[in-house]
Amino acid sequence: MQKDIIINVSEYETRLAILEDLKLVELLVERPEKERMVGDIYQGVVKAVLPGMQAAFIDIGLDKSAFLHFSDIGEFKSQLDLLYEADLLEEEEGREKLKKPPQSIQEILKEGQEIFVQVTKEPIGTKGSRVTTQLSLAGRYVVLVPGEDHVGVSRKISHWAEKRRLKRLAYELLPEGFGCIIRTVAEGKQKKELKSDMKNLVNLWKKIKKQAEKKKAPALLYKDIGMVSSIMRDILTPEVNSVIVDSKKEYKKIISYLKSTARSLRFKVKLYDGKVPIFDAYNIEPEIEKMLERKIWIKKGAYVVIDQTEAMVTIDVNTGRFVGKSTQESTVLKTNLEAAKEIARQIRIRDIGGLLIIDFIDMESAENRKKVFEEFRAAFKNDRSKNSILPISDFGLVEMTRERIRPSILHTLSEPCTCCQGIGRVISKETVAMKIERWFKRAKVGSKSKRYKLFVHPKLSKILTDGKMNRIQKLDKELNLGIKLVKDEALPPETFKVFSEDEGLDVTDLFKGQKSKE
Repeated sequence: MQKDIIINVSEYETRLAILEDLKLVELLVERPEKERMVGDIYQGVVKAVLPGMQAAFIDIGLDKSAFLHFSDIGEFKSQLDLLYEADLLEEEEGREKLKKPPQSIQEILKEGQEIFVQVTKEPIGTKGSRVTTQLSLAGRYVVLVPGEDHVGVSRKISHWAEKRRLKRLAYELLPEGFGCIIRTVAEGKQKKELKSDMKNLVNLWKKIKKQAEKKKAPALLYKDIGMVSSIMRDILTPEVNSVIVDSKKEYKKIISYLKSTARSLRFKVKLYDGKVPIFDAYNIEPEIEKMLERKIWIKKGAYVVIDQTEAMVTIDVNTGRFVGKSTQESTVLKTNLEAAKEIARQIRIRDIGGLLIIDFIDMESAENRKKVFEEFRAAFKNDRSKNSILPISDFGLVEMTRERIRPSILHTLSEPCTCCQGIGRVISKETVAMKIERWFKRAKVGSKSKRYKLFVHPKLSKILTDGKMNRIQKLDKELNLGIKLVKDEALPPETFKVFSEDEGLDVTDLFKGQKSKE
């Protein structure tokens, strides 16, 4: 299987697409106002302890307090003033006894107490972030765990001899007071590479501790690396075919990072210099548009409907126009097999987590139900998020859970609809502004016109004209086009219209559904 990473960088947004056999399977979007939080370390203050929930709320300096469950309190609490001290108690009949481990959260935490916590899940909806006291620092080859004393090895390293070798090396290299988890990419690596990685992480931990001494809680002590760097760290392996990026600055950053961590992989990184926008060149843009739709068409007229609610996500499979050429059972089986692959891909692209219910079309044959289940499960083989999938029930339903550490991509690219009080969703103004920029970049290549009128709702106009050197002016300068902005109250905020002054035509739909020939 061919795997490629395509990176599109602009001033207001960075988008990273992961392709498998040239098909989009994962999309990551990062904007300045919504930076990733997972992995960040804070010095927090306990605001409330809730014995009934066996949890606590921690003030980490954000609008919403973070949630800490009893099960997420780590083993090294002595460093964080959290460990239940295993001090010797009174002597009883000549023997020393240890205190029993704490059984409830109120035995460990008190209001006003300062603790170190690390974000494991970003805020979702009305909920704040979820945190743990089990701190860890991820490197290229190892994950360093302060306060532990054991070494774990990735399950994906299957050879026992290699597992033992790496474990032995780790125990030789680890300073006292640290444990680690050896990552999959460490397979076959030598002592010097692991040593360098560990040294960097230990030095980073020392800097975090110094920050804690200087700052007053609540405070951010460590910001994990950005989206692009983390992907280079976590999934760029020799199996990846190429990394293609359209920003010279980001290209140099990636090359610099790889020089110090994986020099042999530098040659997989390429700077895109085509005239067509990079996501158009790889036919990713149409897939993103499709991803935002509720109904997804699959082969031969069948379709899938995806509905996201607060409690769960429901997915329904329909034969639609597909009537097949043989028996009904055969038609249903073919539809369900195609749907299984597309549903798995859409779940990964949209980064849907939590509880999911998939309603496949009813099949009479138990053997056919098994075939669809195995096809569906196999489609998640390369998914980076943990999942659990139950076999198809007699009702044709599949129940599954998928790890959720951040809001789905739908919530990043859209916002609650003001007309329906949040029951439905519309494209956010920021996303529309980015679509407008991409429209004109396409026009630079695919149209002879040089002068345009852009009609937008006044609310959208504010985003486009904010600042001394606003977005429209920057587009004018970058593309050498004449763009006049016209406010139109009649237009919905999530749409725009473009009129070519040279041709005297409405050209809004000029590039709709267009695919690159590259």
